[in-house]
Amino acid sequence: MSAIYTFLVIVLLLLAVGGLYVGVSNDAVNFLNSALGSKAAPKKVILAVASVGIIIGALTSSGMMEVARSGVYYPEFFTFHEVIMLFTGVMFANVILLDVFNSLGLPTSTTVALVFGLLGSAIAVSIFKEPVIGPDGTPETLINSGKALAMIAGILLSVVLAFITGTILMFFSRLLFTFRYHKQLRRYGALWCGVAFTIIIYFALIKGLKSSGLAVDLVAYINEHTAICLLVVYAISSLLLFLLQKLKVNILKITILAGTFSLALAFAGNDLVNFIGVPLAGLDSWKIAQQTGDPNMLMGALNNPVKADTIFLVLSGLIMVVVLCTSSKAENVSETELSLASTQDDGNEKFGSTAFSRAIVRVAVSCSRWFEDHTPKSWQNAVARRFETPAASEMAADQGRFDLIRAVVNLTAGSMLIIIGTSLQLPLSTTYVTFMVAMGSSLADKAWGRESAVYRITGVITVVAGWFLTGFAAFILSIVITLLLLWGGVVAIIALSILCVYLMLPKKSKKKETEQESVKVAFSDDQDEALGTLITEVCQTMQTTTDIYAQTIAATLKEDRKALRTLVRQSNDLFYAARERKYAMLPTLHKFHEENYIDTGHYYVQVVDYISEMCKALVHITRPCYEHIDNNHRGMSEEQVEDLTAINNSVSELYNRINDMLQANDFAQIDLVLAMRDELFDLIAQAIKNQLRRIQNNSTSTKASMLYLTILNETKTMVLQSRNLLKSQKYFVEAQRTEAK
Repeated sequence: MSAIYTFLVIVLLLLAVGGLYVGVSNDAVNFLNSALGSKAAPKKVILAVASVGIIIGALTSSGMMEVARSGVYYPEFFTFHEVIMLFTGVMFANVILLDVFNSLGLPTSTTVALVFGLLGSAIAVSIFKEPVIGPDGTPETLINSGKALAMIAGILLSVVLAFITGTILMFFSRLLFTFRYHKQLRRYGALWCGVAFTIIIYFALIKGLKSSGLAVDLVAYINEHTAICLLVVYAISSLLLFLLQKLKVNILKITILAGTFSLALAFAGNDLVNFIGVPLAGLDSWKIAQQTGDPNMLMGALNNPVKADTIFLVLSGLIMVVVLCTSSKAENVSETELSLASTQDDGNEKFGSTAFSRAIVRVAVSCSRWFEDHTPKSWQNAVARRFETPAASEMAADQGRFDLIRAVVNLTAGSMLIIIGTSLQLPLSTTYVTFMVAMGSSLADKAWGRESAVYRITGVITVVAGWFLTGFAAFILSIVITLLLLWGGVVAIIALSILCVYLMLPKKSKKKETEQESVKVAFSDDQDEALGTLITEVCQTMQTTTDIYAQTIAATLKEDRKALRTLVRQSNDLFYAARERKYAMLPTLHKFHEENYIDTGHYYVQVVDYISEMCKALVHITRPCYEHIDNNHRGMSEEQVEDLTAINNSVSELYNRINDMLQANDFAQIDLVLAMRDELFDLIAQAIKNQLRRIQNNSTSTKASMLYLTILNETKTMVLQSRNLLKSQKYFVEAQRTEAK
């Protein structure tokens, strides 16, 4: 048998490692977000608990391996050559697809990618091969369409069930505990958490044992006495939690860590097949073909029951743990779900508004008003009291994106639904279930208020649309790649292998790291650090503004299109950074000390606003300049060049003076800056009058005149905001010095 098949098996095993890296980067957020979002424990503790769950779950996942071997197609009609190409095409397509979604920060489904990828590759092989004629003279059906449709229906049904389950459980849980849940937790906490523990233990351990084939006698006994076993587990769990509560242990955090363990176990038990199922099926096919050495032998042996090698399962679990603790792309995906589920409304939404989301909100508002008109006021008031959110001053300093009650609901509902699917041999999407449970609980918890609902709905629609796109893209991509492998042979195999290796290599963006660091400082719990950083940013922004403005005027006069394009990008980056700082303003103000909150907060608000307005004015200069030159309009006349050059020199001189004062924190010459500003405004006013004369004499083009006036007006705005910024900085420094004395 050709050595190319051995090479393909090696490639499949390497892609299994790469699939584990890419897939875990996407799926890790499914079981980590509830614990991380509620800050139930330090991150290291959460990762340790999840790692144990992954290892145990990996050992119980062999029952799901059937999906990759015979879940979508009939292997008895395919030769070894066709099967190995099918498996390779699926893995190449999965790695490429998941890497794209991870880079975009969108959670997607590895289960959907696997099922639709297998379906697409099987169809590609069917197109390429000769029809298989049955004993009755009719072509055989090669695709197991019934089972494939059942799996797809199960995946889609899980979306609806997860959302409804999350909504109902969260509504009644909040109705019981309210947002000020500490008093009620002392009364009912052990009983309520006991239910969660019972669900977690029953489904995570018992169903896990059933799917693994371990402890058969124990599983059989529990199945015969399910009700009694559940009551015993509930009684023991509630009693232990009650005792822990008496010892001042936060049982919500214990429950969340148990749920994280359960969901990690479910993830490994249900989704491991998505990463190693296909490569292991390829390895088994190669072993079967090795016995005869015939690549054209049929692969009916893949229908036999499979028992995955424990060594492979353990190694896979260890790799998943390493990726879990080291992956940087997971943070990008995690932020999407956390931002959509967050109760914090800081105005900085990840998604925009669409007509569809606005229509949904209007319908919801209308339904709410109908409910208010047709239900007793006493009921409405009673429910409203249970859902009253505490003020910011009542929240703990380490308050997460949502509280511990919602985290328990998310984990309990997610674990229950996912492991039910695993026990029924249905490849439910972990991503779909956990995401939709989180969205349902967010809706019931009133995290989507009037201020944020349209943006959150847009985000959910975007993610759900991405899921459907996942299936379609996996289907098409698998067809294309498998056909390339069948037609291109060795050349296509090597080319696609190089591409996947490149995608799996860790890559970091310096720009992204800078943005993340900026956001981290903006939300710093340390007031002094936030203020010190802002002062530094004021100096840097002023210097950058000076450089961009001077270069823009020079490039416009020279009609340097390439330079202007670069300057537009730089000014946009400056403006977006200022806008992010503005959105981060309210969360930062909440961290300020009470003794000087008003004075310091007033300074902070002023400076952030002045920086934003100054950067906006700069953008309104660079963009029109670039568009003017990019559209090949006539340049400036000699008189306009002279006026703009003089203004540019005056602005540069003024900004250099401002920068020197900011960097030295010495404002003794602020009156001189004020005088220079007035002189500049007189110069701008004279330039506008000169331009009006030229317009009257028809000595300049319309486009050039509009650009010229835009530059002058926005320059005046930019300088005015810069002067205000300097003045505010002066007052703040003087106030700080007075407090120090």
